[in-house]
Parts: sequence; structure tokens; C-alpha cells
Amino acid sequence: MEIKIFASKKEVAKNFSDFLEELIESNGSAHIALSGGSTPKEVFDFMAANYKGVNWANAHFYWGDERCVPPTDAESNYRMTVDHLLSKIDIPQENIHRVFGEDQPAEEAQRYAKLLGEKLPMVNNTPQFDLVILGMGDDGHTASIFPHEIELWNAEDFCEVAVHPDSGQRRITLTGKVINNAKTVAFLVTGKGKAEKVTKIINEEPGSHVYPASLVAPATDNLIWFLDEEAAAGII
Repeated sequence: MEIKIFASKKEVAKNFSDFLEELIESNGSAHIALSGGSTPKEVFDFMAANYKGVNWANAHFYWGDERCVPPTDAESNYRMTVDHLLSKIDIPQENIHRVFGEDQPAEEAQRYAKLLGEKLPMVNNTPQFDLVILGMGDDGHTASIFPHEIELWNAEDFCEVAVHPDSGQRRITLTGKVINNAKTVAFLVTGKGKAEKVTKIINEEPGSHVYPASLVAPATDNLIWFLDEEAAAGII
């Protein structure tokens, strides 16, 4: 595990953008699972404004989770990425592999799992991303695997349908076997509201195993936490 702590959310965005640019430029075909949330949004804005020279044709974008809504919906992770990154860069349309959140959830989970198996290298009989980007909620959830459905982490399928504990909204999510099979997994976590869970998970405190984010442990050992000082307050 590598822990990188920066003074502000903007500094997290800059340093992660540098990391992502290097990954894309060093791979002829970089398969990357994107995350939703406010921190990735800031990363996307920063990259769109400051990294005009990136060879985006090298990047293939997927989503680690998606809300079961149309792609034009304000809650769509795909729409957020389009608004803040994809509409502002020169990337081939065939390199964008979105989850069809508007379709029937169980069928879409199966379709997306099949797509991953076709597009990504298979390692350990599981699709292997070059990078999976994750956020973490105040409740310790990651992707769309929440504490009340933590058993989805160990599901046999590559994708599952999850249910938000409060809204009941259904979501398509990668499962643990795909996340932990990635070459590299990077957490982007900012804000003081995340500090308690970050501290418990990174320090492996008693009881931290109930948080899905604590189960992220890629087989390659390439796990990187990008944190601002507020989120890292308990480990500095």
C-alpha cells in the first residue's frame, strides 16, 4: 500500500492527473475503470484544462459503477464524465465503454460483465484493468458495494446489481474479484467527512472489516491512496 497525502483537494487532482497521464502514455492500450463523485469530477476538470497533449487514443474508459438511470440523467456517472472530461478531449468514441444504466439492471450487469471479458485481458479467469479508480463514501462503501450488501464483494460474477441503502436506487457495480484483479487500484478520497473511515481502514482497526473499502487488496499489491490532509487527519 502506498499513501500519498496532499495539502488540498486541488493538489490531489493535480498529482493524480500526473499519475494518470503517465499511465496512459506508457501503455499502448490502457484499460481504466472510472469512478463517480466530487473528487474525480475535480480531476476530470483539471485534466481537461491542463493536459491537452495526452494521447487519449491510448485510453479505454469503463465505469466501476453506474446508477440505473438514463445517460442524460443528472445522477449518471457517465454524464458527469462526459460533462467534465469526455466532451473536452479528443478520444475515439469506440474507446468509451459505458454501462447502459437505462436498461434492465440484471440484464445489463450480465451484458457489461460479458463486455469486460471480451475487451480486457483475462488473468486468473477474470478481466484485468490496468487501473481501477475508486472513491469511498462516508459509510465506507466503495464502487456501489455498501456495508449492508458487503457479500456482493465476493460474488462470482464480474458485475452485480446493488441497492443504495437509503434511496433504494439500483446500481450496476464491479465486484471484488475484478477490482482486486487490477494491476493498480487507486483511491481518491478527500474531505474531513472521510477521515474516520480512512483512519480505521488504513490502520486496520478492529471492526474495519465491515466497510467494503477495507476489502480492496489487489493481488499485485499496487494499492495507492490519494488523500488530502483533511481525509488523512487521523493518520498524519
